[in-house]
Amino acid sequence: MHPSRQLYMAASARKPQKSFMKNWFAIEVYAVVGVVVAGGTWYLGRLAFGPTIIWTKSNPTPWNDVKPDENTKLMSINGTFEKSWKRDKL
Repeated sequence: MHPSRQLYMAASARKPQKSFMKNWFAIEVYAVVGVVVAGGTWYLGRLAFGPTIIWTKSNPTPWNDVKPDENTKLMSINGTFEKSWKRDKL
């Protein structure tokens, strides 16, 4: 192999590391964006499968299945509930 070719291959192998070290501050941006996307996806899923959303016509009133000791909220400050409400089927 030609010596200049060896130098080029060695330099290209170091290129990602050099680029990473040059832009190391972008790691925080990627982490924040990743957390925001994951949180938004989770919350959108939570809204889509809540007790007031109707997905099937076989149960047109899913909110009537909520028992008095079931929590449907994300966080309950004043109350203590035995269990959280869960959708049995879509």
